[in-house]
Amino acid sequence: MNKTVKYVGMDVHKKTIDVSIAEDGSDAAVRHYGTINNDTDSINKLLRKHLSTDCELRFAYEAGPCGYHLYRYLTENNVACIVVAPSLIP
Repeated sequence: MNKTVKYVGMDVHKKTIDVSIAEDGSDAAVRHYGTINNDTDSINKLLRKHLSTDCELRFAYEAGPCGYHLYRYLTENNVACIVVAPSLIP
């Protein structure tokens, strides 16, 4: 059985992260998950909730002044994550 892929887009701020999730497929709706605290406990809760549904998560967020701590944390925990440079977005 193939795992479902969920794409997780994040708008990262100093204290919060605004999260939206899209299922795999071009016709899948993007839904707003909510705003979580920008700390490891909140990230872990998000991971546990969605990894327990036997799916693959792929995270992405825009590079900005908040640095790469979130990227490092996710990749160290074997979760796919990309940081997108705003100047490279068409």
